[in-house]
Amino acid sequence: MGVMGMGVMGMGGVGMEVSDRDLDLISALCGGLPLDSRPYQALGHAIGMGEAEVLERLEALRQAGIIRRLGIIVRHHELGYRANAMVVWDIPNDEVAEVGRRLGACPEVSLCYRRPRRLPDWPYCLFTMIHGKDRAQVEASLAELAEREGVAHYPRSVLFSVRRFKQCGARYGRRQAAE
Repeated sequence: MGVMGMGVMGMGGVGMEVSDRDLDLISALCGGLPLDSRPYQALGHAIGMGEAEVLERLEALRQAGIIRRLGIIVRHHELGYRANAMVVWDIPNDEVAEVGRRLGACPEVSLCYRRPRRLPDWPYCLFTMIHGKDRAQVEASLAELAEREGVAHYPRSVLFSVRRFKQCGARYGRRQAAE
């Protein structure tokens, strides 16, 4: 797949009959778009569809809510970003939605989501991912972000990745896509 891939994010629409051809398209798309000047044409060729049909089917699947969006999966390590940190935050429940929206809009944050606390051992409810060339860059970026966004006073832990096992988007084979 190289440095970037394309993944199908969030399948789950209603009210549309999903054909075998749609399932073939979804399954092929999960492997990523080809690095080609006409990626939809190349994708379609691989599954016996023309470029126009691929684009038409993808739009129909998107409008039906079966595919919510197509997103680029950037393989940070291959681009020289060797330090990845999941910063977990203990934000008061009545503030977490607003703080999450602010942090999620920051350019240095690639992921931001809320998860339930698991007290007493895990007080954290907001998760943000920051990438950098090295640990020092990530730590500096986090310090600047925390001050700029007014969240430096909240308890947090920084969990640096030590080994990468897998990095790709969601995979929907024909069986999973049918479900």
